[in-house]
Amino acid sequence: MSLHPSQSVYPVSENSEEEIESILAVIVDNEPGTLARVVGLFSARSYNIESLTVAETDGEKHRSRITIVTRGVPSTIEQIKAQLGRLIPVRRVSDVSREQDALQRELALVKVVGEGEQRVEAMRMAEIFRARAVDITHSSFVFEVTGARDKINAFLDLMRPLGLSDVARTGVLSIRRGVLKD
Repeated sequence: MSLHPSQSVYPVSENSEEEIESILAVIVDNEPGTLARVVGLFSARSYNIESLTVAETDGEKHRSRITIVTRGVPSTIEQIKAQLGRLIPVRRVSDVSREQDALQRELALVKVVGEGEQRVEAMRMAEIFRARAVDITHSSFVFEVTGARDKINAFLDLMRPLGLSDVARTGVLSIRRGVLKD
């Protein structure tokens, strides 16, 4: 079987909707296999996870919060939320990216290796971005930087020519401001 260069073996959607990014906060029972079930839902339906963070948030009730960043057309995002809501260990699904009162942050540890003027410039850029040097040697820095993903990405872009050698990122965390309305 030969395909024309503009053809694909994968189904192509004729959907004219624009893809959007969605940040989902999923409150789940903290029990073995819960994360595997949530991730399995995405994998089985060929949805992509761009970022994933998980931690227990209520030890007494054994609840965890899974924050998932994904993209898709609005109808696909709605489908993801509905399918997540039907999983047994899932208690609540919120699309915090659609809420005006949501805060979103990420943490990154950024290693920069350099000498001379590059070190001076790296420190100057770190100060501008309010990044904190958490490790300093004669040949490298490790900076801790927090903020919106755009800020983290901008910091990384500026550090690349100055000797960026390694990055560790937490993924997006989010929470609503004020009192929970649910």
